[in-house]
Formats: sequence, structure tokens, C-alpha cells
Amino acid sequence: MSTKPYKSPQVEFVISAPDLSFCPDLGGKPEFALLGRSNVGKSSFINKLTKRKRLAHTSNTPGKTRLLNYYLVDDSWALVDLPGYGFAKVSKKEQARWREALEEYLQKRESLKGVVQLIDSRHGPQQNDVEMNRWLLETGVPAAVVLTKTDKSKKSTHGKILAQTKKALSAEKGFFMFSAETGDGAEPIWYLLKEWRNQS
Repeated sequence: MSTKPYKSPQVEFVISAPDLSFCPDLGGKPEFALLGRSNVGKSSFINKLTKRKRLAHTSNTPGKTRLLNYYLVDDSWALVDLPGYGFAKVSKKEQARWREALEEYLQKRESLKGVVQLIDSRHGPQQNDVEMNRWLLETGVPAAVVLTKTDKSKKSTHGKILAQTKKALSAEKGFFMFSAETGDGAEPIWYLLKEWRNQS
């Protein structure tokens, strides 16, 4: 898989949808959902991958993403930032609504090509990461796993964390290390998505 630098894509924010019924009609363009625990770095991942500093709003407060946020890339495919799981200072009723909206989207969105599941490299897979990964596997949604924030963990621990992650999770499309701070890992992930969206 290529790791050469790629040109800055054209990117535009499309819509924040509360559930599947509000998702935009993109003419069947392929889309990839970003899934992970709250504060795993999904917004920073979007900004670094698309080479935009402030495209997606970043926050130190877990649980800020409560909608399905659509970003159209090069007018040909989309990244969808999904609500984080694992922490949110909201009622159980609200959390249940989020989960229902997520599951409906992941099961029924016809243009969804797959999921990029983000895991914090400082902590490795947590129980709800494992549960979500198993649900994706059972549902038949293809996934890639990205270990984020690698600049915040010691390089000497990366091999061990990666091995633990591969043991705990399934990823049909592979495992990747990524830092939004340094950009390490952005190129192989970009080219994976390019190859992935061209597959039937």
C-alpha cells in the first residue's frame, strides 16, 4: 500500500444528521464511518487526514459529538463522524437514543462501505471497544482499526499495544498507527480508503 504524500483534497461539511432519516442523498457516493470512544480523537483524525486544521471541531470534553456529521471529500466520497461511545454526561435515555441511531445507520445505510474504528493507543482496546467490534463483525460491516494519539505514548510500547489490539479486535481492512499531531500514519490510511471505496 502506498505511503507517499497525497495532495490536499477538497472537503466540505455537508450536514449534521440526528439519525438515518436525516442523512443526505449523496447520489450513492461511498462513505466511511468513524467510530470510537468519546475523546479518542475522531475530529483530529478528520482534520489531519483531510489536511484541514479546523474542519471538524475538536474538544477536550468527551461526548460533544451527538450527531452524524458528514464531510464530502473531492465530491466523490464521504467521511461520517459518528457519536462517541463509552462516556457522556447525558441521561441513559439519551445514550439509548444515540445507540439506536448508530445501529440503524450502520445496518441500513446502503452507501456505507465500512467503518474505521479508532482506539486510543495509550490505553488499548477497552471493553466497549471490544463489544462494538464484535457487533460490527456479527453485522457484517467491514472495519479497519486505527490506534490514535501515538505521539502521546512511548514508541517502545507501540508494538505491544498493536499486538494486544490485534488479539482483541477483528479488522478485515487492517490495523494502523496514527498521530494527528505529527501526521504519522495518515498516508497509508488515505490510500486504504482510496482502494476500499473503489472495491465493489
